[in-house]
Amino acid sequence: MSDEAQDKLDQLCIDTLRMLAVDAVQQANSGHPGTPLGAAPVAYCLWQRFLRFDPRDAAWANRDRFVLSAGHASALLYGLLFLGGVKGAHSPLTSGGPVTMAALQGFRQADSVASGHPEHGLASGVETTTGPLGQGAATSVGMAIAQAWLGVTYNRPGFPLFDHKVYALVSDGDMMEGISAEAASLAGTLKLSHLCWIYDSNHISIEGPTSLAFVEDVGARFESYGWQVLRVPDANDLDLLTHALQTFVHTQDRPTLIIQQSHIGYGSPHRQDTKEAHGEALGAEEVRLTKQFYGFDPDVQFAVPEGVQAHFAGQFGVRGSTAHGAWKTLFAGYRAQYPELATQIERIQRRELPAGWDAELPRFEADAKGLATRDASAKVLNTLAAKMPWLLGGAADLAPSTKTNLGFDGAGDFSADHPNGRNFHFGIREHAMCAAASGMTLAGLRAFAAGFLIFTDYARGSIRLAAMMGLPVIYVWTHDSIAMGEDGPTHQPIEQLASFRAMPGMVLIRPADANEVVEAWRVVMRLRCKPASLVLSRQALPTLDRSQYASAAGVARGAYVLADAGDAADGPPDVILLGSGSEVALCIEAYEQLKAEGVKVRVVSMPSWDLFEEQDAAYRESVLPEAVHARVSVEAASGLGWERYVGRHGAIVAMHGFGLSAPGKVAQKRFGFDVSHVLAAARQQLSLRAASTVEG
Repeated sequence: MSDEAQDKLDQLCIDTLRMLAVDAVQQANSGHPGTPLGAAPVAYCLWQRFLRFDPRDAAWANRDRFVLSAGHASALLYGLLFLGGVKGAHSPLTSGGPVTMAALQGFRQADSVASGHPEHGLASGVETTTGPLGQGAATSVGMAIAQAWLGVTYNRPGFPLFDHKVYALVSDGDMMEGISAEAASLAGTLKLSHLCWIYDSNHISIEGPTSLAFVEDVGARFESYGWQVLRVPDANDLDLLTHALQTFVHTQDRPTLIIQQSHIGYGSPHRQDTKEAHGEALGAEEVRLTKQFYGFDPDVQFAVPEGVQAHFAGQFGVRGSTAHGAWKTLFAGYRAQYPELATQIERIQRRELPAGWDAELPRFEADAKGLATRDASAKVLNTLAAKMPWLLGGAADLAPSTKTNLGFDGAGDFSADHPNGRNFHFGIREHAMCAAASGMTLAGLRAFAAGFLIFTDYARGSIRLAAMMGLPVIYVWTHDSIAMGEDGPTHQPIEQLASFRAMPGMVLIRPADANEVVEAWRVVMRLRCKPASLVLSRQALPTLDRSQYASAAGVARGAYVLADAGDAADGPPDVILLGSGSEVALCIEAYEQLKAEGVKVRVVSMPSWDLFEEQDAAYRESVLPEAVHARVSVEAASGLGWERYVGRHGAIVAMHGFGLSAPGKVAQKRFGFDVSHVLAAARQQLSLRAASTVEG
């Protein structure tokens, strides 16, 4: 094929991507046509000339990653997946159906994999869910971290198993979001040379020109972060785009930002460079005019000219399948020479645990003084991580407080010079930390992210997307209540437990003592498609005598009968005390006093509502008999939701405002978290029960 013919075919493919996006948005009468019109050339250039992605196997471990952080331009991604012939995927790490012509025609409609914003697990080839701006960019940093760690951990001379690149297409809006600044700063510090962000600078957002609120020199900012910054003044110049991407490929000491200047709605006679091109369909007449500009028949929708798909198959398809085939051969040789490491890689890709992973978990003896659940967690985490090399993570500058540092020999700190470390220093960047943990998890690693429970408010967007994607990220949140003390109400969580319980897919566990911590970790490690939040105390909690009280193994069922003053022959209990975390010890104290008074009292430890709701009705009834109306819940947080378990007339001992700057015990007493208040609530419930019995 002559150069001229090649150029014409390239342009035809680019324009096909543009028209597919325009038609999809117009048919849905909803969406964002402007960015696909402006950014189609760079997307085409990347996919056709650089991206190593096997369309027959979207789960190939060493594929290049493409993240559309500008998720509003999803119609562009779906066009790429359709023209590239990406097949459906069904693996533990990535899944989804293929983007067919029917899916494109059903863009933004129910039952189409072409959803309004890209959703991981819905359409094959969508590497991560994006839409909330900045999230995709920050998650791509986690993917690049994973590549660096996997490469240095498993590559061997002659066996470059993990050398893939991570690309993200970002928008003006992405660059305005704080999370992208957090993530970019971290990436520059870590010198993630396999990471490339392509910034489509079209100077338009929903309200109008970005100059209304955004006039900084983005390139200078990224240079200060330690990035290489390349500039492409014309987004339609394939030669300059190719040169910029080639420069990135050869860069080995820092991440790369390519800034391209584009025109939103390019080719639309009346919408180019306008805010209207950003967030609404062009309109039937404008679509006709735009198609005429590109030489497409205005009366034909979803046109795919002859030769376009074959051209994608001949470049994107052949390059990816060839690279994948060579990798399979390489891995076979690797397995023969390094069988143990090969097995680890396969377990990572299947989200499997290593053999004997829980064989040496600690057991804690009864101790009235006890220890903080964060300290118990530290022992468990280190035991697990020593058995599972791909369990790794860090905190937002709080590892000494969250007790999440891996201290065994060989754990080390992850850094630009030592990317094999397993302790990550995310800095005071909670939002980017959680997005990075998602990116690492998407690569198969078991990543944990830690911080104070109150600071989850800084990271909510990333955590929510992890739950939406069903990623088994492990979150370790400490300083879980007013008992954390003197730092005061700014640092004392109140509503956070309720908010996580309301989040679909999130497994929240707030263990009551050290042995519940062990069982909580056992549950968390077995999760494959849900994130978990371990909520832990700063203060010491008594380690309960499990010969006197029930086994902590009940944690796996979310709630269990910890102590029962009666037995089956005595009938149901008179009153039930329910609690989680540090307040379970108060329930036990009250239990012992009520039991001595002859009251049939039951204590239910309820570390996880989520797990409890998964149990069958018979089990739930055995723990919380419907006939028992006298109930008291005790939790040093918002009481929202506890009415589900105590009923309309039950008592809820909870927080009803913000906390107090005072020593933890003083704060607890001030707000009624002592045994006298629990006893008073229980006795009131017993009085109400007696009164209702008399009336009956």
